[in-house]
Amino acid sequence: MHIRLGTDNDVAAIRAVEHAAFRNHPQHAPGAEPTEHLIVDALRSASRLSLSLVAEDRGEVTGHVALSPAVVGEDGQGWYMLGPVGVSPGRQGRGIGSALVREALRIIRDQGARGVVLVGDPAYYGRFGFRAWPGLIMDGVPQENVLAVSLDGREPEGGVRADPAFLVTADE
Repeated sequence: MHIRLGTDNDVAAIRAVEHAAFRNHPQHAPGAEPTEHLIVDALRSASRLSLSLVAEDRGEVTGHVALSPAVVGEDGQGWYMLGPVGVSPGRQGRGIGSALVREALRIIRDQGARGVVLVGDPAYYGRFGFRAWPGLIMDGVPQENVLAVSLDGREPEGGVRADPAFLVTADE
């Protein structure tokens, strides 16, 4: 497996991976269409896709992770939203998602980011240093699922605002 920056040639493969990865995901209502691939498309169209990494195995894209700007509290600079992270269903459980998250964090840290936020499972994302912080909130999301990793040593605090792309629906 090789992790690299996504290119314009990967758009269709990224879409397919993100759609397949979330097609029957427990976070979606049974039979509901996923929106993760639409989120990536919307971020790309708005030039708000700060980082797009793909995992590739023998020329096939098997995973993808996105990072986009986020606002944490009153600070709009240096914070990023991680997600979506998708891995082809037949390849899940093999460390591809973990490798993508680790590489995304390494790159964004090297670029001087203050930190990264996400909405997710603390048990899974805790291995990368993400945790719930007192006072870190996001409208409509249980506080225990609003996670962040500080890359500059300062504690994140306040409301998290992600890009409007995260509000996209399958009907759009």
